[in-house]
Amino acid sequence: MGNMLQTFRNGWNIRDLRKRMIYTILMLILVRLGAYIPVPGLDAEKFKEIVKSGGQLFSFMDIIAGGAFSNVTIFAMSVTPYINASIIMNLLTIAIPKLERLAKEGEEGRKVIAQYTRYATVILGFLEATAMYFGMKKAVIEGSPVLNFIIITLSFSAGTAFLMWIGEQITEHGIGNGISLIIFVNILSRGPQLVSTIALLYGAKAFGEGVLGILTILLIVIIFLVVVAAVIWVQEAERRIPVQYAKRVVGRKVYGGQSTYLPIKVNLAGVIPIIFAMSIMAFPSTIISLFAPNSTHPVVLWFKNAQGTVWYALIYALLIIFFTFFYTIIQFNPVEVANNMKRNGGFIPGIRPGKPTADYISRVLNRVTWFGAIFLALITLLPNILGAIFKIQGIWFGGTTVLILVGVAMDTVKQIEAQMLMRHYKGFLE
Repeated sequence: MGNMLQTFRNGWNIRDLRKRMIYTILMLILVRLGAYIPVPGLDAEKFKEIVKSGGQLFSFMDIIAGGAFSNVTIFAMSVTPYINASIIMNLLTIAIPKLERLAKEGEEGRKVIAQYTRYATVILGFLEATAMYFGMKKAVIEGSPVLNFIIITLSFSAGTAFLMWIGEQITEHGIGNGISLIIFVNILSRGPQLVSTIALLYGAKAFGEGVLGILTILLIVIIFLVVVAAVIWVQEAERRIPVQYAKRVVGRKVYGGQSTYLPIKVNLAGVIPIIFAMSIMAFPSTIISLFAPNSTHPVVLWFKNAQGTVWYALIYALLIIFFTFFYTIIQFNPVEVANNMKRNGGFIPGIRPGKPTADYISRVLNRVTWFGAIFLALITLLPNILGAIFKIQGIWFGGTTVLILVGVAMDTVKQIEAQMLMRHYKGFLE
């Protein structure tokens, strides 16, 4: 924590970096101001009631939106359509050869893919806004149905498009990844309210009275700090495979011969598997809450009461593990890495180049991914485990939010350090 604050102080002392930091802060303030602009044509109180009955997915959406979702403001959908569009484009880049070629063309190709992502964001935003309009029609104020539909859907869609623009401006002119920082500041903005809710609803009644209650609260705070430390450790952890490069003589010069390593991150997939698994698990109950809230069908009742059960937690954990492996395979190709090493004269000591190297990297990657996948599953289910132990509901820190907060904070600090290092070398060369 001290090193992080020191990095911000050092960056603030550099004029150019200070301008970027101020620009980032001002844009994030604009994000928070927009979270209080209401959407016309909707009854906020009725909308909040629907959100409360929407289950885990709606709660997560409200956290990501910094309360804008439950307050039915123009930023209610936050950057969720952009995230979904980005994930879809990443998957299509692997499936469609033309997009794969664009991704390998460097900066120009990435610009084209970014433009496709923007188009997909607007389309997905409008579809999500349409689904919200029809699913939450009870909250729509009486009037012209056509006019209400146009105003409400365009307000939601425009809010998402504006947030996407702010995120890109922060990335280009500010510090850090703009979209990640928007999610970061939204989650952080919910902190005081969530803590006050815990204090009011789960005071002595939930934790116990006197010394026992104080010890219980202290224990939960310690667990929270341990979770943050564990997340930081796993985010930074990597398995380093030693790589040796053979010496090559070109003319009178000798190239290669150095030793290095191939880093494989323990949590290569990040928070993506949790988001995928959460969306799938929450989808049935969300559809039921929107379209069949009063149904007494056995299947409907089973889905309504599934959350909090052992079977629900088990399926949720298995989905997280599955998507961790799925996304890791998409991000890291052992065969391609082995071929690149072979072309450059690199080899792993004791392993033959080519297929044996690819097989060895695959085995290491699988072992590391198993650890990362189980850690993600445990950290995500931790609130449920603590709720069962302490007999309370609504533990205010989830593994998903902790992963996002820690990951974005560490990434921003690294970018500031990289900017300072670049300016240091630039000044040295000049």
